[in-house]
Amino acid sequence: MPTPALDDILSLEKQVWKALVDGNASADRALLSADFLGVYPTGFANRDDHVSQFADAPTMARYELSQAKLRVLTPDIVLLSYRADYQRTGLAAQEAMLISSLWERRNDVWVNSFSQDTPLEVR
Repeated sequence: MPTPALDDILSLEKQVWKALVDGNASADRALLSADFLGVYPTGFANRDDHVSQFADAPTMARYELSQAKLRVLTPDIVLLSYRADYQRTGLAAQEAMLISSLWERRNDVWVNSFSQDTPLEVR
């Protein structure tokens, strides 16, 4: 299997964000592994927790991803780290965080198995 490029994995990550903007729980679930682990300021989350956060209602109004970096651990496991600037649905405040997402190729399909969010102060 070829080693994935940054743009390929970033495109997958953007699909997760698009699901949050669209309120598409099934698209979100399809992108996360069954054993997904999220590490957030509010605590740990599994795939069901991640998907149920929006229950087919959008949670994000807009987002922009920047400063993306890809660390290839194996041809089938990569770590994507980036900055996300975003606005939650119904709120005026802009927020930002640094995110690291572990993507794994399982049965020829890329899934997000781990994500950690670190909030940033927007200046």
